[in-house]
Amino acid sequence: MSVNRPFTRAQRATIVAGMLAFVLVLVVLQLWLLTATMNAYLGGDDSVVWPAAIASASTCCSTWGCSGLSRN
Repeated sequence: MSVNRPFTRAQRATIVAGMLAFVLVLVVLQLWLLTATMNAYLGGDDSVVWPAAIASASTCCSTWGCSGLSRN
């Protein structure tokens, strides 16, 4: 029989720190994507806007999902 033990405080802190680092990377990626898209759009390249919007929406959903996991 296996016993289901809850995580210790140190294990939970490690998991939360890893999730926060992942969310931070996603937020920085989103800011870079916004900057690159605005640079291209203001330079006259309209073909970048919709793919960047889709990538930004998927990144936003990933960030929201990761932050939702930390509430449990």
